[in-house]
Parts: sequence; C-alpha cells; structure tokens
Amino acid sequence: MRTPAFWYRPPGLAAALLSPLGALYGVAGRRRWATATPQRVTVPVLCVGNLVAGGAGKTPVGLALLAALRARGVAAHALTRGHGGRETGPLRVDPTQHSAADVGDEALLLAAASPCWVARDRAAGARAAVAAGAGAIVMDDGFQNPGLHKDASLIVVDGAVGFGNGRLVPAGPLRERVRDGVARADALVIIGPDRAGVAALTASLTPGLPVLGARLVPDATGLALTGRRVLAFAGIGRPEKFFATLEEQGADLVGRVAFADHHPYRAAEVAALLDRAAALDALPITTAKDAVRLPADRRARVAVLPVAIAWDDPAALDRAVLDRLLDHPSLKGGSHGEAA
Repeated sequence: MRTPAFWYRPPGLAAALLSPLGALYGVAGRRRWATATPQRVTVPVLCVGNLVAGGAGKTPVGLALLAALRARGVAAHALTRGHGGRETGPLRVDPTQHSAADVGDEALLLAAASPCWVARDRAAGARAAVAAGAGAIVMDDGFQNPGLHKDASLIVVDGAVGFGNGRLVPAGPLRERVRDGVARADALVIIGPDRAGVAALTASLTPGLPVLGARLVPDATGLALTGRRVLAFAGIGRPEKFFATLEEQGADLVGRVAFADHHPYRAAEVAALLDRAAALDALPITTAKDAVRLPADRRARVAVLPVAIAWDDPAALDRAVLDRLLDHPSLKGGSHGEAA
C-alpha cells in the first residue's frame, strides 16, 4: 500500500472521517494486549519496532544490533514476520534458495548478515532459533505483537516526520497510541534530525525514557555519484527520503519513480525502467531493500545504494539496551550460543 499523503499533514477532513475506524483499530489492539500471555524463550529477545505503518529504519537498526551482539561474542539470530512473503514459517531463510516472494525483502537483508528466521508465530520462530543455537534474538518489527516476551524493545522513529498526524490507522500512520507504545519501550531511536519534536513529546509522556540519536549513512563506494545522471526508483515507506539522499551524494536526479512499500517488481516493469534510464543516459539506481525484489536477471543492471546506521553515542546504546541483554542469565555463564 502506498502511504497516504494526508497521514503526514495536519489532520484534515480525511483524517476526521476515518478517525472512528482508527478508534476501533486502537481498541482492538489494546484488547489484544490485555488478553495475551507472552511466551518466553531461554535467551534474551530484543525487539526493534515502530509505532507507524511504513518504513522508519527498523531493518538497518536491527542489522546494527545484530553486529553489535556478534562483536560481544553473542550468536544473535534475526526473527521477522516475513512481510510480503508467502512462507509462514518457522523457516530459516536461505538467500540462495529463497526469494522476496517467499520470505519478504527484510528477511533477505537480515539473512545476508546473520541467521534469520521467518515466522508469523513469533514465539514458534524464537523457539526454532534457540533450538538452532541462537544466543539472542533480534526481532525486526513485532512490537505490537504480544505473542513473544521481549526482554528489551526499541522504538525507531524517522525524525523528519515523527508520528505523522497523530491519528491511528486508517486516519493516520499510528499502529497504536503513542502513549501506549512508549510506555512499553526501553529506548527510543530517532533517525536523523528531530524535526518533528519526537523527543519532547516522548519526554512528556514517559519521562526518563532514553532517547538515542542515529543516522542512516549511505555507502556510495564505487558508484561515483557526484554529477552522475541517475534514474532513481524505490518502493519503501518514504521513497523521497532515498531521492534526497542521492542528491546529498551529488547525484543529478533526471528521473525519480516512487512505488508502494514492498512493491513486487515485475520483469516488464523493470525493463521499462531500464529503457527509460538508457534514453536519459542515466544510471538506474535503487535501495538495497528494493534490489532483493528485482527479477534476478535484471538485478545486475541496477546500481544499489546501501545504507548503515551510525549511532550518535554508541555508549548510550550500551547503557540503554545491550548491557541489560548481556546480563541475561543465559549469557552470564559464558555460553553465548552457536552461529549455526
């Protein structure tokens, strides 16, 4: 689904008309939490979630946390629902065998860096990961899913847009009320400059909640984008953010095409993009998340701009989350799992 533009504008007629449905959505979510009994596993579970529908930077944050745990000797596995994929799991992702149509794009990105499990039933997926030797589990999304107990949870927020118009789906982008979400969180991660006043709002709702700053840092190694004519396309939560990043890298955007988040690219569609790029004498370029959804025979003809998380204060991340995970009983004895 393409993100409605009115979600990120001051509430207007559309938001007002849809607010009763948003209220029902909120009631259903709160009832789900009130009646759930989260299941525990024997290793620590770190959830990386957000409060809005659409992209906020969860997967790059998850990748950074997996790397941080590995650097501390913990065999961390990733766990995700597999949004956009047909597999229900529990299934260990094999990038050489599975496609985005099977397991979703996020799962393929995570599996390239760490053992990754797809499971609609998060508790079952966590148990499968533990049985395969996981010393810790990093969940990509699932903050609103009460099925699995989380030992720590991070809420990731795009500092440019924050929580949008503050309304619940479908009247706005929120999956739950901000005050409910931050009350369950152990820290907030704001990606980029906080232009939406996220830190101030959070402090008013949950005083003392750690707020961690971070940036998405592009890796243009080998691309030589300065002055380069490019045709950019993306099917992510906010494609315009990708386009702006390319311009910051010095690229000359002669074409930009936005698709809905998790858009499944068809061969003819990609062929048309390649033909358009050739006609413009431009380099076709997309995100790493989009690249795994391209038809395999077209993928090598499209440039990719990867991004990674850079923490403003890595020590603050340790204090807020990682030190607590490493204090988990399963890790204190010196056995941190096997990478499998």
